[in-house]
Amino acid sequence: MSTSKDSWTPEGEDGVSEKLQRKMRASPLVPVGIAGFAVVAAYGLYRLKARGSIKMSVHLIHTRVAAQACVVGATAVGAMYSMYKEYVLKPSQSLTRK
Repeated sequence: MSTSKDSWTPEGEDGVSEKLQRKMRASPLVPVGIAGFAVVAAYGLYRLKARGSIKMSVHLIHTRVAAQACVVGATAVGAMYSMYKEYVLKPSQSLTRK
């Protein structure tokens, strides 16, 4: 079965790549959080051999916590930025227009 551009898709539905691009434009810090998660997880796997006398479970817990901190941090920064745009920039713009 070949995939071609001639295949039928409903007009209201986008493909996976279009949905991903639209979501990335709406919240650009989510891919930053995902990238941070991937970097921390890769670094944790790289440091797995050189962990020394630390137990494997403790090393994996520390890696997981660091990766989650990247995602939560990016989400928090994104939320703060959207609140800044909504509550600080918009009222000041509406005051200057009057």
